Amino acid sequence: MGREALAEAMIPVIGRLYRENNVVTSIHGRSLVNTSTMGILKAHRFARRISKEELPLEETAPLLDVLAGLELGAAAIDIARLNEKFKSEGGGLSLEEFLRAELAGVVGRRGADDRSSTDVVLYGFGRIGRLLARLLIEKAGGGHGLRLRAIVVRKGAENDLVKRASLLRRDSVHGSFEGTIRVDEAANTITANGVQIQVIYSENPSTVDYTAYGIKDALVVDNTGRWRDAEGLSQHLASKGVARVLLTAPGKGDLKNIVHGINHSSILDSDTIVTAASCTTNAITPVLKALNDRFGVIHGHVETVHSFTNDQNLIDNFHKGDRRGRSAALNMVITETGAAKAVAKALPELQGRLTGNAIRVPTPDVSMAILNLSLETGTTKEEVNDYLREMSLHSELRKQIDFIDSPEVVSTDFVGSRRAGIVDGLATIANGKNLVVYVWYDNEFGYSCQVVRVVEEMAGVKRPSFPVRDVVEEAMPVLAALGSA
Repeated sequence: MGREALAEAMIPVIGRLYRENNVVTSIHGRSLVNTSTMGILKAHRFARRISKEELPLEETAPLLDVLAGLELGAAAIDIARLNEKFKSEGGGLSLEEFLRAELAGVVGRRGADDRSSTDVVLYGFGRIGRLLARLLIEKAGGGHGLRLRAIVVRKGAENDLVKRASLLRRDSVHGSFEGTIRVDEAANTITANGVQIQVIYSENPSTVDYTAYGIKDALVVDNTGRWRDAEGLSQHLASKGVARVLLTAPGKGDLKNIVHGINHSSILDSDTIVTAASCTTNAITPVLKALNDRFGVIHGHVETVHSFTNDQNLIDNFHKGDRRGRSAALNMVITETGAAKAVAKALPELQGRLTGNAIRVPTPDVSMAILNLSLETGTTKEEVNDYLREMSLHSELRKQIDFIDSPEVVSTDFVGSRRAGIVDGLATIANGKNLVVYVWYDNEFGYSCQVVRVVEEMAGVKRPSFPVRDVVEEAMPVLAALGSA
């Protein structure tokens, strides 16, 4: 059977696992749910960036077939890592015997989900809000875990609901929504892939009665950026049916700025308001932590080359911010960024060691951070790249850090990346104790993935993930050797 035919045959199996068993399958973090034949082929080809070889469909297709026969309960399964583990540790076991042992905790549970359900409300439905909606719909499964129940916006027109649905359906940067979207103007709802989303119009975050829509103990994700401190964001907590709030921007005052992978374990049940920091902070903090752990960062400067945002003017016009009134589509615009200082909120050991600035450029998405660092320990380009490559593959930061060393990649190649940042190995410059590292990041989608990870932590609703032990443990001697080199 040809590769295309194998990929086509995998689609209904992936769908049944998702619908009947609440199992989300992926390849090195890239979800296969609602993916086309070409998407499956691309995901298998993408594996070359991880293991240096394309993932054979001749191996993953039978693996999926066996999974479908195990009557699994809710789980997140990375079939690439599972296949890799079977080949390295399977011994004399058959594929089914290996999978039964590896997935013993969910075998025979047919869709059972021990997670509680958490209602999620998106307050605001702009660039980040709509991407969060896509990700939450993707994770909806059998209704357990995170449940997107409502979005809250200010009514912009008589046909507001249709326009909101259209913006969810089509995106000039991220492409079309994978699935179906229906609008019920009488009920004021949008139903996307079976997930019914109530659209609520409000001008005041403290006056919405969410319980009137059957929503209770909700986690409100405020992606408007209008309020950045505890006083402003606490307005949400005054509404009926709200339990906690997450801000998708850097917070002010004593609010916890969380970068998933770095300090998410500091979130307590008593924390009713938390922030997910900024896209740039999320992109650079994991890489900075990895470099500081290995080489020690004395001080450094972060220069961000950032795509323009809706905060800027399309053509020259008044803007309260310096330079941001000049045309975003025609100019590079120097502006300030608090990302360098914000790193210290998630990574206190770098307090006072970083400065930062930003240049807005005429691209719609994907940005770059240039880390110019002075180190305690001298190193080489090869040593740094080997270390960061291993961190991207086998460390606890592998969901945050990616690595690439292609001589042909440009910014659009990273649209849709689910990692917080991607190290461009070919651009690395090392001269003794002076190091320059270039980090790409999808400042919209990659950041939204980080936000959803924080939401899952706050709600405590992550699916059991498999393989439980994978190449992370096998790589520890390699990382240790690199660390002592």
